[in-house]
Amino acid sequence: MCGIAGELRLRLGERASAERARAMCDVMVHRGPDDFGGHANAEVALGMRRLSIVDVAGGHQPLGNEDGTVQVVCNGEIYNSVQLRSELQARGHRFRSRSDVEVIAHLYEEEGPGAVARLEGMFALALWDATRHRLLLARDRIGIKPLYLAETPERILFGSEAKCLLAGGLDPQVDLQALHDYLTLGYIPDTTSILAGAAQLPAAHLLVAEPGDGGGRVRVERYWSLRGHVGTGERRSTADWQTELTRTLRAAVESHLMSDVPLGVFLSGGLDSGSIVAFMHELGVHPIRTFTIGFEESSYSETHLARQVATRFGTEHHELIVRPDAAGLLPTLVRHFDEPFADSTAIPTWYVSQLARQHVKVVLSGEGGDEALAGYETYRARRFAALYSRLPRAIGAGLVPRIVRSLPVSHARASFDYKAKKFVAGAYLPPAAGHLWWMTMMNEDMKAALYAGRNGHAGGNGNGTGLHPTVRLYDELYRESDGDELDRLQYIDTALYLPGDLLPKTDRMTMAHSLEARVPFLDRAVVELGRRIPSRLRLHRLKTKWVLRQAMAGRLPEPILRQRKLGFNLPIAGWLAGELRDFAQDALSPTRLRRQGLLDPRAVERLVADHVRRRADHSRAIWALLFLTVWHDEVLRGTRVPAAATAAPATVSTETTT
Repeated sequence: MCGIAGELRLRLGERASAERARAMCDVMVHRGPDDFGGHANAEVALGMRRLSIVDVAGGHQPLGNEDGTVQVVCNGEIYNSVQLRSELQARGHRFRSRSDVEVIAHLYEEEGPGAVARLEGMFALALWDATRHRLLLARDRIGIKPLYLAETPERILFGSEAKCLLAGGLDPQVDLQALHDYLTLGYIPDTTSILAGAAQLPAAHLLVAEPGDGGGRVRVERYWSLRGHVGTGERRSTADWQTELTRTLRAAVESHLMSDVPLGVFLSGGLDSGSIVAFMHELGVHPIRTFTIGFEESSYSETHLARQVATRFGTEHHELIVRPDAAGLLPTLVRHFDEPFADSTAIPTWYVSQLARQHVKVVLSGEGGDEALAGYETYRARRFAALYSRLPRAIGAGLVPRIVRSLPVSHARASFDYKAKKFVAGAYLPPAAGHLWWMTMMNEDMKAALYAGRNGHAGGNGNGTGLHPTVRLYDELYRESDGDELDRLQYIDTALYLPGDLLPKTDRMTMAHSLEARVPFLDRAVVELGRRIPSRLRLHRLKTKWVLRQAMAGRLPEPILRQRKLGFNLPIAGWLAGELRDFAQDALSPTRLRRQGLLDPRAVERLVADHVRRRADHSRAIWALLFLTVWHDEVLRGTRVPAAATAAPATVSTETTT
């Protein structure tokens, strides 16, 4: 695990700047505090910061082939490196280290850019072929590891974080379409960036760039797709599917244990992380170190479930009860994300990463289980919507919505009024748009109001303003997928929500503490199997992740198997109407908003007032705006924002060991 960065000059004979590559690495020392490595040759300059996990002593990067004409830097882990190494040694290749990254250089010698498709793992890599004057960039199949790009006719900049591009000279300007999509989703869609002129290399893609006399040749191509793996009516019993899922998951967990340093598990109290612990126990891992975060607000805490798993498997269990300092922590989060990011569960992820790093250098985490095996409540909601839409319109679109709109607004976790209002408003929408509706923080009309008076900037809801409604992303992915409706909705979440929200959250918050996170549920074999398992077994009679629950019966405590998905939520709604109210009003003050020129101060003021007076629950939208305004000053303009005087109380901790 590390961070990589570099520059390629696209005109043959121009020299890339080793100093610039070093500067791009210097802004992400947190990703790799153990070591710096660099390589400059002709048109390319590579750099990396290393967090030493495998071959601690000998795995210094860049790593090359026998004569040094191929050099590679890689962020991540190649889990099938042992098998590939044996194959390459049989072909006569000589290795100088035990590092998994060195395998990439030798495999490229044999297979060229096609070598990427042979790699199993999580990775973002840069490889320079000095003989061919060729740069190869590649990203893993799901987008677990980030890779930002900025391309001009003269050069390509790349790096593991957006701040690398800024350090390399990218002009800090806002991409208004990315901002528009952020205000809908709460995150920047993965292949785009809030920084104009920047983007991410799409997951499962590689880029090949070759400098030329009149400018370079650059091509981007896909090397794997989630399409084509949907089951075709295999005649297998439910027990057979459960057995294959168990075998595949256990093998994924085993491969992810590759490490020369201590590792542990983020244990949330849910089915996915509990399954990882169960398989580690079966594989004979000892000790199993588990880490859990809880909250003083008991309705938001699942520590009691995590303790049951820890007790069942005798783990070395560490637990932290926190009262998050949300306002004081926000500028720090902003500086690590580099882009607006409104998922408030980044806060507990920050704290659990901080806790784990005191004991281990690597953690396994349960991200991906919901996308691979249909774990979200929104999938159930779409099934309900199909039934609800059969009601006469006068009832389903008239009477029921009027009743639901009259429900009092609650700031409780996943409150009934919030879910009911969301449901009836989206029940008659087509599948992709209805699925987006559950994720939507601000609809097109709300965003249009926010843009109305903002210093003449272009904006709006897609009607003559040049900005596209965010639903286009969902529609495109829904059409691109194969399979039934559930298959297509899971495809959307795997292609958009995972690499846009969940994986960046885990990557940035763990890397902020120089901690590597691994995600066994996103192993290729698990993901492909999830597509093959019949959808009726993934979502069975409205029971989410049914096949996994059945497979883990007898392995995990019964309450874990019965537990519906709650998520790692925070009481943001109550905080914004209480202890964070003054902070929000200061951060979203008309003076600041007018200076930034992105949002209409009057529209923001109305939004906050409606939330505080409990006319609506706008907590997610307000948190998104808070992150945006602090990001604008911290990152875009480089102005440090002081912590609010009204910040929430300091962390309260109790640590227990089982």
